[in-house]
Parts: sequence; structure tokens; C-alpha cells
Amino acid sequence: QVQLVESGGGLVQPGGSLRLSCAASSSIFRFSTMGWYRQAPGKERELVADITSGGGRTNYADSVKGRFTISRDNAKNTVYLQMNSLKPEDTAVYYCNLPSNLRGNYWGQGTQVTVSS
Repeated sequence: QVQLVESGGGLVQPGGSLRLSCAASSSIFRFSTMGWYRQAPGKERELVADITSGGGRTNYADSVKGRFTISRDNAKNTVYLQMNSLKPEDTAVYYCNLPSNLRGNYWGQGTQVTVSS
């Protein structure tokens, strides 16, 4: 598996912003599509956004389109999720992952995002 460490989560008020980071253990990262996922209490894990290996194409869930931006820095083996205009419905544990890990259902610890007044 490729080890992934998510960071940057926290408690934020509605309308606020957070920037999540995901650091990969291997330079193989640079060849792989990356995705951000989230899981809210009592709900299924869902894909939030993904980005191709070179960063040229991105995809977003309808619920976050226009508010979230995924990006990557392959020199740093890191993918980011900039989250703006946060809503309480965005509260979840956020994970990053790549296809090889998904095939084995391997996930990191994630980072908690809580949007609340």
C-alpha cells in the first residue's frame, strides 16, 4: 500500500475555509490519480473530488462544486483540498486515496472537519 497522511482538519464556522493536505509515502504518487473522500456519521463514504496525475483534470461532487478546489504538488508528493464557504453538511472525516489502495480497501486515518456555530 501507499501510505497517506491527511492533515489540516479542524473546527470552523459556517462560511469559513480550511485547506486539507495529504502527504504520500512514495514518489509513485506522481503517476496516480488522487481523490478526496469523506464520511459523515451514519453515512456512506463518498467521493468529493479527484485529480489526474499531472493535475490537468479535476472532478467534483455536485455538493461541493464551486466551493472546493483540489490541487497537487507532485514534487512534494502532496495533494490538497481547499474548502471554502463551508456548510454544516460538510462535517465529516476526510480521506485521500489512490486506485491501488482502493483495490485493497486500504485507508489512512483521515482528518476530521467539523463545521458548526
